[in-house]
Amino acid sequence: MARVGRGLLRIRRRQRRAGQIERELPTVLDLLAVAVGAGVSPAGALETVARWGPPLVVGPVGRALVSVRLGAALPEALDDLAAELPALHPVTDALIASARLGAPAGPTLARLGDESRSALRRRAEARARTLPVKLLFPLVLLVLPAFGLLTVAPAVISAMSHL
Repeated sequence: MARVGRGLLRIRRRQRRAGQIERELPTVLDLLAVAVGAGVSPAGALETVARWGPPLVVGPVGRALVSVRLGAALPEALDDLAAELPALHPVTDALIASARLGAPAGPTLARLGDESRSALRRRAEARARTLPVKLLFPLVLLVLPAFGLLTVAPAVISAMSHL
């Protein structure tokens, strides 16, 4: 039983972390797009993210840069980064194409940033649409009975006492 509980906690932790990384993804994409737009190489853009990026992304990006400094090829380090943070897979694909082929990564990063912001907006709107349903239960179970006790009950009691 404890093993199942630990497994469920581990899954929940992973899901929470993935959600936090998805919320930080637009910031990462903006940093990369600005760096690449300024003429920095993909490795230099990753250094910008490692220095100024969100906390959950800084560690894995820093590890990828360390492996590049130790002699690994940038595409291999980016593949490892995508394996560690699956939300960054489209980003690493764009940077790999830029590093291997010399393709401009700026437009792709800008498009990915727009897509990630719109996905976050859609998720927030979906959560906002479920709020009235969630508020219905406290209203029905707590507020309406209290209203009945405070308004209807005294009137019934006074009517009963006059009979």
